[in-house]
Amino acid sequence: MNFIGHLKTITKHRHKVIVHCAKCGIFWQGLRHDLSKYTPTELREGFRYYQGTRSPNEAARAEKGYSEAWIHHKGRNRHHFEYWTDYNPQTKLMSPVKMPLRFVKEMFCDRVAATKVYQGENYNRVAALQYFQRGNAKKAMHPETAALLEKLLMMLAEEGEDATFRYIKNLKDY
Repeated sequence: MNFIGHLKTITKHRHKVIVHCAKCGIFWQGLRHDLSKYTPTELREGFRYYQGTRSPNEAARAEKGYSEAWIHHKGRNRHHFEYWTDYNPQTKLMSPVKMPLRFVKEMFCDRVAATKVYQGENYNRVAALQYFQRGNAKKAMHPETAALLEKLLMMLAEEGEDATFRYIKNLKDY
């Protein structure tokens, strides 16, 4: 178990998200970002599975088949697209719901900060876009939410942080 390493990682990540959120005009939201990571449910698994190069939730899933910390986290943090699912009245199946813009902004900040923390000095402004395109998140999100997130990640890759944060700050709807 690595108590200090895990606490340093989640705190470093959270501080980067706060800075990014401030640049996007959602400072107070940034201050509340990921506070559930400091609860016993999430800390317990974080300490046990900490590696420093990827989320402890991934290691927990590899060993147990699920992550109790992730189940707890996604149910309390509206910047995760997994939070935004509900029963579709027509199909009676769980379906993704379009996320409110302020949480898409925070999700963008979260993904960029996580990429920076886990990649360290190997980070570049294309990395968050590449991670998104490699994964399956796009298929699980509401199409409009996925399209906006991908647009913002592409803008980051092509135009850099200053232009992207300025654009996000002035974005009123999608």
